[in-house]
Amino acid sequence: MTTDKKLGIWMDNANAHLMEFSNETIETKMLDSNFTHQDRVESLSKSEKGMHNKEQHEQTAYYKKLSEVIRNYNEVLLFGPTNAKDELYNTVKDNPLFKDIAISVLPADKMTENQEHAFVRDYFSTQKTA
Repeated sequence: MTTDKKLGIWMDNANAHLMEFSNETIETKMLDSNFTHQDRVESLSKSEKGMHNKEQHEQTAYYKKLSEVIRNYNEVLLFGPTNAKDELYNTVKDNPLFKDIAISVLPADKMTENQEHAFVRDYFSTQKTA
């Protein structure tokens, strides 16, 4: 019998907090989008269209990095205050590489690290294993 690997991801459009759930402790790893506020200002000063193109390209790369991480887990919880979690879910939901991964999406406010850990712990502790 294999052990389910579970991951909670609190995310917004700028960064993601990756939390692997186990019975022991939860450690958080950070993954940042490469499109910063400074990039936005510089791109916008050149042209609005250029800024949107660069932002979309960087957002796609950010979701691709997160998707690569998700592929290593059986269950994933995406949560956070923005629509980034929904956008990421929509990019992976129809991809056959993710068909055996249970991905849930829940709204959540901005949280401290301890609140994020409690949210992930509560979610996965109440899930029934099949």
